Amino acid sequence: MSYFKLYPNISTLHIFNIDFRDSPWNCYFCALLRANYKHTSVLTQRYFIQLSYKGTNYHGWQVQPNAITVQEVLNKALSTILNQEVNVVGCGRTDTGVHASDFMAHFDLNEARDVEAEKLVFRLNRFLPYDIAVKSMFPVHSEAHTRFDALARTYQYFITKDKNPFRSESHWNMTHQLDVAKMNEAAKLLFNYEDFTSFSKLHTDSKTNICKIYKAEWEDRGDELVFTVSADRFLRNMVRAIVGTLIEVGRGKLDLAGFCQVIESQNRSNAGTSVPGHGLFLCAIEYPKGLKKEI
Repeated sequence: MSYFKLYPNISTLHIFNIDFRDSPWNCYFCALLRANYKHTSVLTQRYFIQLSYKGTNYHGWQVQPNAITVQEVLNKALSTILNQEVNVVGCGRTDTGVHASDFMAHFDLNEARDVEAEKLVFRLNRFLPYDIAVKSMFPVHSEAHTRFDALARTYQYFITKDKNPFRSESHWNMTHQLDVAKMNEAAKLLFNYEDFTSFSKLHTDSKTNICKIYKAEWEDRGDELVFTVSADRFLRNMVRAIVGTLIEVGRGKLDLAGFCQVIESQNRSNAGTSVPGHGLFLCAIEYPKGLKKEI
């Protein structure tokens, strides 16, 4: 095909500079090229899908060999209902046991398909297991991306002060007395930094450990503690490592100066132990206006 030169009106075809304009071969080659052009120019429509899931039974979001994940289950559901292979792309990756009360993913479909979002959401929720729920689905512009277009993400970590069987899969049971005021003082220090290597899982594929934190605070709700943190992006294991280190502050094992030294050392071994994943929720993702496409 590299020897072909096709003119705009596709009526003149040259092979090795030989003019086939008046040759019977012209019809054959033009038809061949038209078919190839038609095949390679199939239009697609991209959709954002909003969902929530309880991560207890899953090895995180991303597809893994020999382990069940949320992405795998959602791919299978969409592919079965739509009768074509569908691969969703998530707004991020949650680890084993981590939950999401608000999660966004996107996928592409042939634009010629007549897809009614509300009906598809209904069918998905009938098909999916009890611990994955689809909230909404809507068309977006072709270059919209749930991961790269996100402006901010918000996580919450839940700690229950008392043993509670109804919170065993959504809260970490912490019986130690904690100084919440001191933990909030330490949390405010996070705003002074952008390199959070000390809170990142080692040997990841991340190209930078620079993040901008917008919010970090503890709330005492009586029988539970909730830590809320928002940032433009998060590193692998970052929230759980931050919480574990703030717990050290709350227990009096680490002072504010020491907390700063942990961050500045850019050494994961100096930070606190990562808290269990089952107390962590991805709860909000912020996107710029104008992503939604009216069709």
